[in-house]
Order: sequence, then C-alpha cells, then structure tokens
Amino acid sequence: MGFFSKLFNRENKESLDKGLEKTKESFFGKIAKAVAGKTSIDADVLDNLEEILISGDVGVNTTIKIIKRIEERVKRDKYVSSSELNNLLRSEIALVLNENNINNTENLPQTPYVILVVGVNGVGKTTTIGKLAYQFKQSGKKVMLGAADTFRAAAVDQLKIWSERVGVDIVTQGMGADPASVAFDTITSAKAKNSDVVIIDTAGRLHNKVNLMNELTKIKNVMKKVLPDAPHDVLLVLDGSTGQNAIEQCKQFTAATQVTSLAITKLDGTAKGGVVIGISDEFKIPVKYIGVGEKMTDLQEFDAKNFVESLFN
Repeated sequence: MGFFSKLFNRENKESLDKGLEKTKESFFGKIAKAVAGKTSIDADVLDNLEEILISGDVGVNTTIKIIKRIEERVKRDKYVSSSELNNLLRSEIALVLNENNINNTENLPQTPYVILVVGVNGVGKTTTIGKLAYQFKQSGKKVMLGAADTFRAAAVDQLKIWSERVGVDIVTQGMGADPASVAFDTITSAKAKNSDVVIIDTAGRLHNKVNLMNELTKIKNVMKKVLPDAPHDVLLVLDGSTGQNAIEQCKQFTAATQVTSLAITKLDGTAKGGVVIGISDEFKIPVKYIGVGEKMTDLQEFDAKNFVESLFN
C-alpha cells in the first residue's frame, strides 16, 4: 500500500467486503451450480466456468487466459476435485492481478505532483477527485484542485463544493474558459503556494477522439511550460457498474492519450466487479484506486491481495 495505507483499517476492509458483495454472490452462486454433482473438474465444468467469467465482465481475453491456466493445472495435477475449484480460481485471478499490480510509495516522487484526471461524464470523476483530495490531505499533503472541465458549468460548481468540503485550494476560470489556461494557472499557483499534490479535472467528452486528443495534448504541453515533466499521472476514471462499456471507454481514452493509471468506481452497486480483473489484464495499466461506497474513505488504493481476499473469503 502507499499514501493512504495508514488509513486502511478494519472499517476499510469491511467496506471493501461489502462493496464486492453483489459480485461475490453472483459469481460464486453460478460457480456452485456449475460444479453441482461433479467430483472433478472436467470439460463441462471448464466450459461453464468460462461462461461465468465472461458474463461476470472479466472479458474474453482474460477469461481465456485464466481457463487455459486452470486446464494446465488440472492436466499437471492429474486430478483436481470440484471443491478445489474456488482455490484454483482464486490463485489464478491473484496471478493475473499481480502481473500488473502497482507499488505505491509513501513519498511523492516530486512536488508538486500533478495528476491529470480524465473520463466521461457520469463515471464519478468529480467525486473521485474530491475523495482523492480528502485522502491526500488526511495523509498530510497540501492539495490544490484545478477546474479545467470548463465545458459544463456544473462541473466547475461541483468541484468548488468538493474543495470547500475537503478544505483545499482550487483554481477556476468559469465555464467556457480555455482548459489549458486553467491547468497553467493551477500549476503556477501550486508552485507559488508549495502544494504537494495538484489534481486537475478535464472535460468528459468522448464524441470525437481527435478533439479529445488535441485538447489533452494542449493541456499537457501548457503544463510542461511550468513543470517540464508534468503531468506525473494521467488517471482515467471508469464506472465499474457499466461492465463492458467501461472496457470500451478505456480503449477510447488509451487511444487518445497516454493513460498511466485507473480508478474504477461504483463497484458497491454492481455484480460486475469482475471488470477490474479484465481491465487490469487487457490494458496493462495499473488499477490505482477502486470506489466501494459513498464515504470519503471508500475510494481505496487498489491492493490485489485485499481485493482477492474480499472476493473469495
């Protein structure tokens, strides 16, 4: 764990367990039916498991990888009982997640550390920024927000409310302002005020990939005039409850800009938590945060070990 590790306690673990409840019930209820009356893992069980993983939004490519590995384990061990399937599946999912896990560090590599947040409207982008700001502040960091989603007046207003609620500085220019100008002013102000973390919101439009690419490129270029290596993190926020749609959004944004980390939100209201596994594996981009509830602390640093424990225990 990293910046927020000291905030991760029993209450957070309970939130994670509760947040993955619907996914767990759906997932393992189907697996129990698939192995009912079976004494070993045969071709029928594997076919059913493949269907369960795909319908659970793990994704086709990741599912094929997991099933192939389980087949190899069954072949190698000669006989594996159906009762051992959960443990086998658990270890393979953990392996997939650990292949692309992120090791957060306690110390920011640079200050101000600039996070550029991208994602379509409605995925929980503004809420994620607010919760991130809160948790960075709780860990002793001085935070500044930049309201560069100037396409919608509501986006600026919402971010202002979050800045007041959390008690952090914000830079705004109002609706219709040049997003790159807002980013420039935010980083300039953050340097002057010795801020540790800068979190910049961007417009959640995806109707035209070329326009999106041009806008994000312009924002990045302007940032570099103030801080040559900014942004240090391009965080894509995805709504986990949309399942395959989240995967499609990830494809669109990764084609438009270099995404370096992911936040997957709204996992508490869905049975589609398997999408975390598929997205992590398919895009090879670290899942940095997951949203498992409404509380400020319910945006949690993603930890593969805790995630798998909550899913399988």
